[in-house]
Order: sequence, then structure tokens, then C-alpha cells
Amino acid sequence: MLSWSPLANLFCDLQCKIYFLLVGICSALKLTVPSHTIHGIEGQPLQLTVDYNFNTTACEIQIIWLFERPQSNPKYLLGSVNQTVVPDLEYQHKFTLIPPNASLMINPLRISDEGNYIVKVNVRGNGTIAASEKIQVAVDVPVTQPIVQTEPSSGVVEYVGNITLKCTVGKGTRVVYQWMKNGKPLHAGPNYIFSSNNATLLIVPVVKEDIGNYSCLVSNPVSAMESEQIAPTIYYGPYGLRVKSDKGLNVGAVFTVDIGEAILFDCSADSNPPNTYSWIQRDDNTTQVIKYGPHLEVVSDKVSQKTIDYMCLAFNNVTGKRDETHFTVIITSAGLEKLAQKGKSLSSLAVITGISLFLILVMVFLFVWKRYQPHKVIRQKLQSRPEADYKKAQTFSGNANERSVSIRSNPFLLKNSISMYKKKEGKEGNYI
Repeated sequence: MLSWSPLANLFCDLQCKIYFLLVGICSALKLTVPSHTIHGIEGQPLQLTVDYNFNTTACEIQIIWLFERPQSNPKYLLGSVNQTVVPDLEYQHKFTLIPPNASLMINPLRISDEGNYIVKVNVRGNGTIAASEKIQVAVDVPVTQPIVQTEPSSGVVEYVGNITLKCTVGKGTRVVYQWMKNGKPLHAGPNYIFSSNNATLLIVPVVKEDIGNYSCLVSNPVSAMESEQIAPTIYYGPYGLRVKSDKGLNVGAVFTVDIGEAILFDCSADSNPPNTYSWIQRDDNTTQVIKYGPHLEVVSDKVSQKTIDYMCLAFNNVTGKRDETHFTVIITSAGLEKLAQKGKSLSSLAVITGISLFLILVMVFLFVWKRYQPHKVIRQKLQSRPEADYKKAQTFSGNANERSVSIRSNPFLLKNSISMYKKKEGKEGNYI
């Protein structure tokens, strides 16, 4: 009669062979987890991934998951033998295990689920081998957009007041605070003081260089949000007071202006709030305010002096600070000399132009006169007459029988012939 023990062992070996046709045979029993610390989001599912392998023939694979909180004993969650899962009835709807996969699914994840999760795998074949791993689970709540508050909200005067920036966030766990200025991280400095958790920034004392856009960046392992930018109001100045002009020659604090020329002066300085400006004229150890505002116009032909001293005064009514700059205006007669020189140059140009036009007209007249001379016209008329008319006006000479000169070949005779012809015919006056 066979005992139950050999039959059980035979059945177990057969079961192991069939099971590991599916599972396979690996090098050694080893558990692998992606990370020993995992951050999950409250209300979301979280899977604890576990891989294992071994190199022995096994008839049973047992997977066990335990949960451990600090300063408490581990608590059984669920386990499996081969394909059979045996959960703790208290957690059967919260934890899921699908063998032969050893990964554990937690759904949904709560703050109370934060702690250490222990997985143990037992493999029984010729003997029993075991391995275990521990995974720490941290449950976080995503942060909401923070809000930055400024104290005081009305603004402060540099070197006098301080500014406090407070960052608050509605929701979030394990919040880390980082202050930003103009989009870059702000670090501790001579006048920057941070609270222990960085949620508060104190600027002591405030200076002009602290002007900028501040924001608060909050983050935790599962989220990050940045506040709207805020620009604290800082009152300062006046700084860099100077006077500029649109005309004239400027050398240092001296402006040279031509007689009859109007010059506009502009006074400016860096300040918040904007300065109020006063223009003061100094004359014989006395001063008088001649204008208010950033601009002053000086018309040189309306002043009796050739050298005038002015002063521009800038005042910030919030900081209570003031600054002033002095300059001198020298009025010269260079403008009249320039006009005289310009008139002389214009007169010379007119003379040259007139002479040139006269020469051109003379040349044109000579050309026309040479082109249309009267004797040429008469020659053309005579050449067009019959030969009998020329014989009537033949030449004179000492002896007509000895020599006869052709009228066409002698210009002098041609002229006398023309004269005689006019007297005789009385109708050639229009040829001359």
C-alpha cells in the first residue's frame, strides 16, 4: 500500500515540471525592483513592480506582501502559492496580485498607505530558497499655485524701509520653496534674509538694485507651480542729473549759442517717483527761479548779457532728496559773421554767373553774325541773276581794253559793282 507522502511528492514534481514549462529556468533566485523609494499621488493608483528569477526546479512558488509603518510590526496584506491568491480580508479590495507576476497594485493610494512594503518570494523544489526586498512608498498631494504677499504694499524708500515677501500655498505635501527674481533663482545675500523653510523673504534695507519682478516657485516630488510675478514699489533718487541741449556747442558745463538762436535745454534724472524740476538764473550774486518743469528755452537775442549762469534743481518729494547741476550759456556773434560770409559768397557767385552768361551771349551773337553776313546774302542774289546783268556792272580799270577782271573773282570789284547796280536799278536796298 502506498503512503500518502510519496504520492504527494510525485504529484508535486509533476506539477512543477508542467508549471515551469511556462515560467522557465533562470540563473538564480533574485528579486529586482526599479527603485527602493517611490512617490505616489494621493487618489491615484500605484504599482510596485517586482521581477524575480531562479535556476532550480520548483514545484511551488510562494509570494507574500507585508506592510510596515514606522515603529510598528509588519502587517500581512496578501500572498499566493502558484496561481492561488490568499488576501487579508481587511485589504482584499485595495491590493491586487496576479501570479506568477509578483508586482503589487495599490488602488486608490491614500496618505495612510505611506510606509514600507516588503515582498518575499519562496521557491520550493529539491529544497527551499527565498529572497525579499523592501520598497518605501511616499504619498504626496500635488501643490497648488502659490500666492505672494508684500508688506508693506504701498512701497518703501530706499535705505530707509524694508520689504517682506510671503509665499503661501493652498495644498501640497513636502513643499519646497524657491524665490525667483526676474526669472532666476534668488540666493541669500547681504540684504536678503530667508525664513527656515524659505517661505518668507526679507529685504533689509531696500535699495534701488532690488527693483525687479519677484515670484515664488513651490514644488514637491510629484508637482511644481510658480506664483504670479510681483514688483515691489521702491522709491529712490534723484540720480544722474544732467542737462542736454538741442543746439549750440557744448563743452563740459558750457554751452555756446549764436546771437539770434533759440536753444532748448532738457533736465533729467533717474528717480521714482518722477522729480520736480526748477530752473534758476544767477545774476550778480542773486538767484531767481525763472521756470518750472524739465524744459527751458533760451532765446539769445532777448538777453542783454553775453554770459549767463543757470542751474537746474531736481527734487523727489517722496525720498526728500534733491540734486542740482550748474551750467553757463555764452552768446557769441558768430552767427552774424556767418551770415556776412554767406552774403559775400553769394555775391561772388552772382558776379561769376553774370560774366559767364555775358560771354555765352557774345559767342552766340558772333556765331549768328558770321553765319548770316550781308555780302554773303548779296553774293547769293547776284549768282542767281542772268549773265547779261553782270556785264552791265563790269569792272573798272585804267584801260578797259587792256584788262578785264571778272566780278566773281574779285571781292573789291564785287562791292563796287553792287554799289553801281543799286544806283542804277534803285531796288536792291533790301540786300544790304
